[in-house]
Amino acid sequence: MSKRKNSSVSESLNKRVRAVEEEDDDNDNVDDNDQDDPVLSQVQDGGSGGDDVVRDAGIVESITLKNFMCHTLLGPFAFGSNVNFVVGNNGSGKSAVLTALIVALGGNAQATNRGSSLKGFVKEGESSADVSVTLRNRGKDAYKPEVFGPAITVDLRITREGLRTYKLKSKSGQVVSTKKEELMSMLDNFNIQVNNPISVLTQEMSKYFLHSKGEGDKYKFFMKATQLDQMREDFVYIKSTKHVTADKVEQHSEHLKDIKQNYREKEECYKSLTSLDEMSTKLEELRKQMAWALVTEMEKELEPMKEKLQLDRKSTEKYDEKVDEWKHKVEESEKKYKQIQEQLEGITQQVQDLQPRCTELKAEAQRRNTLLKSCEVTVHRCKANLRDLEKDKAQLSTRINDLKLSISQTTGAESQARTEHMEQIKAELENITHHISTLSQQTDQYQHACTRLKEEHGKIGRELAVLQKSIDANERNVRTLESSRSNRLRRFGEHMPALLTAIEEAHKRGQFKQKPRGPLGYLISLKDPELALAVEVCLKGQLQAFTCDNYEDEKVLQGLMARAYQGGRRPTIITSQFIPRLHDTTRRAVNHPQYPSVLQALEIEDHIVANCLIDQRGIESILLIKNRTEARRVMQSRNPPQNCYLAFSKDGDQIDNSRSYTADQTRANYLSGDVEEEIRHLQKEIENQKAQATRIQQQIKKINEDIKQNEGLLRRTYMEQKTTKDKATKLQLELSDLQNVEEPQSEDLNPLEEELQEIITKIASKRAEYEETRNQMANLRTSYEEAEQEYKRHKEQINTIREEADPIKDELSKTDQDVMKCKHHKKHYEEKRSTHLHNIQTLEANVKSKEQEHQASVAKATEISPERVEVRRTAKSLDSEITRLKAKISSQQEQQGDREEIVRQYHEALESYKNLTHQVKNLNSFIKCLDNVMNRRLYVYAELRRFLSARCKYYFDSMLKQRGYTGSMTFDHKNETLSISVPPAPENQQQKHQEEEGEMAGHRKEKEHNRKETEEEGQGDHDRAKWGQIEVKMESGVEDMVVQPGQGSGTDLRDMRSLSGGERSFSTVCFVLSLWAITEAPFRCLDEFDVYMDMVNRRISMDMMLKVAAGQRKRQFIFLTPQSMSTLPVSENTHILRMKDPDRSHNDSPTNHDNHQ
Repeated sequence: MSKRKNSSVSESLNKRVRAVEEEDDDNDNVDDNDQDDPVLSQVQDGGSGGDDVVRDAGIVESITLKNFMCHTLLGPFAFGSNVNFVVGNNGSGKSAVLTALIVALGGNAQATNRGSSLKGFVKEGESSADVSVTLRNRGKDAYKPEVFGPAITVDLRITREGLRTYKLKSKSGQVVSTKKEELMSMLDNFNIQVNNPISVLTQEMSKYFLHSKGEGDKYKFFMKATQLDQMREDFVYIKSTKHVTADKVEQHSEHLKDIKQNYREKEECYKSLTSLDEMSTKLEELRKQMAWALVTEMEKELEPMKEKLQLDRKSTEKYDEKVDEWKHKVEESEKKYKQIQEQLEGITQQVQDLQPRCTELKAEAQRRNTLLKSCEVTVHRCKANLRDLEKDKAQLSTRINDLKLSISQTTGAESQARTEHMEQIKAELENITHHISTLSQQTDQYQHACTRLKEEHGKIGRELAVLQKSIDANERNVRTLESSRSNRLRRFGEHMPALLTAIEEAHKRGQFKQKPRGPLGYLISLKDPELALAVEVCLKGQLQAFTCDNYEDEKVLQGLMARAYQGGRRPTIITSQFIPRLHDTTRRAVNHPQYPSVLQALEIEDHIVANCLIDQRGIESILLIKNRTEARRVMQSRNPPQNCYLAFSKDGDQIDNSRSYTADQTRANYLSGDVEEEIRHLQKEIENQKAQATRIQQQIKKINEDIKQNEGLLRRTYMEQKTTKDKATKLQLELSDLQNVEEPQSEDLNPLEEELQEIITKIASKRAEYEETRNQMANLRTSYEEAEQEYKRHKEQINTIREEADPIKDELSKTDQDVMKCKHHKKHYEEKRSTHLHNIQTLEANVKSKEQEHQASVAKATEISPERVEVRRTAKSLDSEITRLKAKISSQQEQQGDREEIVRQYHEALESYKNLTHQVKNLNSFIKCLDNVMNRRLYVYAELRRFLSARCKYYFDSMLKQRGYTGSMTFDHKNETLSISVPPAPENQQQKHQEEEGEMAGHRKEKEHNRKETEEEGQGDHDRAKWGQIEVKMESGVEDMVVQPGQGSGTDLRDMRSLSGGERSFSTVCFVLSLWAITEAPFRCLDEFDVYMDMVNRRISMDMMLKVAAGQRKRQFIFLTPQSMSTLPVSENTHILRMKDPDRSHNDSPTNHDNHQ
């Protein structure tokens, strides 16, 4: 934006507003009943006071062109003060004169529409072009009349390079200025606007704005003609300038802080000169404040310490409650442990109580077996005696039979035969009886053998089943160990690798807050491989356990285990918060000079795993002693190791202060180091077990065969015994019958018979003894079997009780772990309570020490200032200020000689601070005022635009009505469009114009022409009587003015695009004249305004413009036309400048002079 714009915004706005106000006042003076020519009357009333009025400043007096465009020399042309016609054929230089006027008065090349650069205006072959324009400078609006005089000459030179220089000369020809700013100031004073199309309307501008069919172009023409667009640009510029000013104010405000700080520093230096005593007094006051500030800060430090001490004392109860809680849990766990232990001891006592009875039963069974064996010997002896007696009986019977035979020979054959038959029966009965006894003994033997073999079969079968289970377990262990060659994890179960993989994937997906650790046995290693079994027995179930940080992670891990261990036993999960650092076990750990603790014997990289084993098993308090005897000696002595409650031998034996337990396992399954040795050991054991199983199977097979054989013999013997008994019964009946027959006796037979009878008696006695002994043997056998069964039942009862003890042992072990866990927590909270109490003691000591310091500080502060000073500043800030003040006093004392310099710097800083503060304040006020002014001016701008558009429409309608036309002009300020609608002229009106044109053919018919004008004026009154009133409508920012036809008019309004060229040019002239009426300028130029008109419209337009010019005697009008203007009426206010025809034979145009009429 140029300086001209900056300086002329307010002035031009005031001029425009003043012009509108004048015109509004003039409008009020118009009589509604006498509007013959509203434009002329309006302008005459507001523009001139009489016919002799001539504008004094700003009109063009003369123009001279040299080497401009294609002309060597044109002019000088002298212009009249009112109406000037520049006529000539094409190429005569009319447009060159207008172009020179635009360029000389500050217009650019684009404004002329004759080229894009000024260097194009220099005649071909010449180095420069010169233009001289003389402007009138008289009257009250004269520009520096004391300098320039009554006329100002503007000389312009344009070089071939496109550079132009100005010279502003006075009336006497003296150069006053060569600056373009002076030219702009002069133009602003005269209100000359060469870029305003209403002041200078070129052909191209007319085509672009007026003859354009675009409504937006007409609106732009209106805005440019009324300078409303310039006002809008000025407002935009002012707004941007306001933002720049606000930014500068912000910068000044920031700079003001630095200036203020500098001013304060200088002020302090200045004040320091007034009195060192004031600074000393202030220093003393600061020292007092410092003393009590230290007291205050110490009190502030002491108060939270006391509050914390009080809170810690209250929180001691919580620690006591926690300790009591875990102490109670320890007592309950120990009580439960004691109950289970008593239950186990009761079972053990039952076994011990049953053991003597079992021994007694076993001894009794053995004793009865001995008696049975002795009785069997007696039975065999009795049997042998019976056989001997039977032999003696047989021999004696033979002798008796022989004697009886000899007797029978005398007594008869019948008696002898009966006797012989009886003897045979007796002999046969004796044999049968003996045979029955033998069969009975065999039956007992076979039955006993079957019973014994079946019992042995059951016992060996159970041994085989146990052995087979052991073989299967060892084979599984072998497979696990073989697979653990590449993956040690498989020792902990075939599902463990899959479980760890699932845990890893879940951790990557973010399902765990903390990744679980486990199995714990996989994450530890032994320093001494010999202690593997001892550590395994010590840790037991913890080796396969997992540990989690929280219960949410535990739930996730449970789900993963459920999928990995379907239907099988899952590993244990221990939930405890993860602590990344290792527990401090210094106070509760056992430290033996010879034997390590479990914690010391293990290598554990993950502190979380170590902490879990410490919490769950207390491995820091368990010793590992390889030798069992040495372990018992160490643990069960009067002074066992401190902090040690348990020890394990390398064989897994558990030893405490009062008893010891033998390990259930003989070999380490998880922690052994030499896998190959373990595999070989297991394979060898499996081979031995399989060989043993084969032998047992063979033994079972042989037992089955023996059982089968004995059962067969038992069945056959039983059948034979039954048959023999039946036969003996029959023989006994037959013998009884024969004995009942009387026989003759002989004296010689009596001794033999007596002896035989004695033998028979002995046999009977011996047989009775045999039977009795056999019965006794059977009883002894039954008694033995009963004793044996009782012994077996007793032994089975002991085994059953021992089996019942196994789950109780497991529960005892679990309860023991619970006891250890509770003791650990109890110890943990006891240590925390101890630490807490220690902290309380330390805090009490600190409080006491701080109170002593506070008392000392109060005493010291009282010495400095007896009365306590209320201090709001910190001791640090006071100390800093004291140090600064001391340095300042010292520096002031050293620099006391520079007083004048300090005073000068102070006054300079004060002045600078005041000036900048004043500037910032004024700029803020200016911005605020500018906002108010801009708001008012924007309102005025909108009102002015509304007034100007309304007046323009009013004048436009008046122009049309002068010739009996009607039309409408619609302004749309929102969309920036201007639409004009004009109907074609009526036929009678056209005919009248044609008649006028014929009658005007000659200067001689001028009077008749004037008469017709008078008639037209009368007709105008008649037309006004026919036309209705003008109605102005405002809707949604659109101003519409419609002239309604009067009676008898049926003409339709049409848009200008549907009019002919002449009609459109005529309406355009009306539009231009309407803009003339509402704008101000010292001169107005039109270039070939009638080029598109027919004769009728040209004449009408000319008359209208001449009337307007006649009514505006204070303005200058310059019309450029190719017409001859021969029919123009003669007037002293009208000047015609005729340009010579161009010389086509030469490049240079001759000098043209004007002819005046």
